[in-house]
Amino acid sequence: MSNDDKLLLDLNVPLFQKKLFELDATEVKKVFKTFQKLRILTWNEVFRDHGLKWEQIKNEQGTFSIILSLSYRAVVERDGAFMLFQTLHLDHDGAYGKR
Repeated sequence: MSNDDKLLLDLNVPLFQKKLFELDATEVKKVFKTFQKLRILTWNEVFRDHGLKWEQIKNEQGTFSIILSLSYRAVVERDGAFMLFQTLHLDHDGAYGKR
């Protein structure tokens, strides 16, 4: 697995799906637009994309946050070629466990 390979999306975590299915139609369109963008990127492109704001979550090895829309951020993990979506958060701090 190289960072020059295209990434694959894994949206199968139940907690992530629960929050995704609760979004209104307008927000779903925005989030799915980001999913479409991600499907054509390599890992290196994800790391460099300023709009996605890929950030490692401190004290959590292999756990990152990524912007899916202006309102929502996801917590993800990398497993080989897969970007595993773990949770979906309405605000930036929620993705980092702050409240």
